[in-house]
Amino acid sequence: MERFEAVIAVMAVGIVVRIICPLLKDKWRDTPVVAVDSSLSCAVPVVGGHHGANQLARLLHSRLGLYPAITTATDSSGRPCLEEMAERLGGAICNPESSKAINLAFLNEDIPLLRLRGPKIVLVDQDVAVLKLRGLVLGIGARKGVAAEEVLSAVDQALKEAGKKREDIAILATADLKREEVGMVEAAEILGKELICLPSKVLNAQAATSPSRARDLGLIGVAEPAVLALARQLIAAKKAYGRVTIAIGE
Repeated sequence: MERFEAVIAVMAVGIVVRIICPLLKDKWRDTPVVAVDSSLSCAVPVVGGHHGANQLARLLHSRLGLYPAITTATDSSGRPCLEEMAERLGGAICNPESSKAINLAFLNEDIPLLRLRGPKIVLVDQDVAVLKLRGLVLGIGARKGVAAEEVLSAVDQALKEAGKKREDIAILATADLKREEVGMVEAAEILGKELICLPSKVLNAQAATSPSRARDLGLIGVAEPAVLALARQLIAAKKAYGRVTIAIGE
């Protein structure tokens, strides 16, 4: 099973369980398995729900119309999970043993996301997940009513100038007041990246290097402070591309 990214087993769930039980090691290494009935009406994630099986079941639903019988608690409740958050943020989970406590907490509340810059020594409890980001942080500021096409064009231009590509992006970041900006939300969905909306106090706590028109909104800036709040360093200072401003960090 380790040779495959995922397995679709067209047979009864009971048969699948009996076959794979001797092969199971742990949830972080087991290959995701989805059982599909012979009439191709239902897709049941059996192993690795948060590690690809749920996603595969949803794909079978969108492509073939199979009902995705997803049973993981967070998904059934319409809540996020640690593994999903790590994937959206382009991060690696350093202490996977924290996932049980984090996912149980997600059922009842929103878990805060904090960024700590080193050098530091940090002691964490078992219910604290540590993620290590991999990829670029794109800070985005935009005028009200901006279209998704404008945002995507600005992102592509900024990446080209920095010698980077879309696949190098880990997350997008902006101000909380842009949370309902349809063009930015749609652009993030097209890029397949998480759009992190940061509160004013977080942005204003940063040391932006360039003056910004966002001061009219009570902010020292948007694009650069958003990058500085989440990335280790700024590698491309903010630049305006029409009605969109982009800054890049890593």
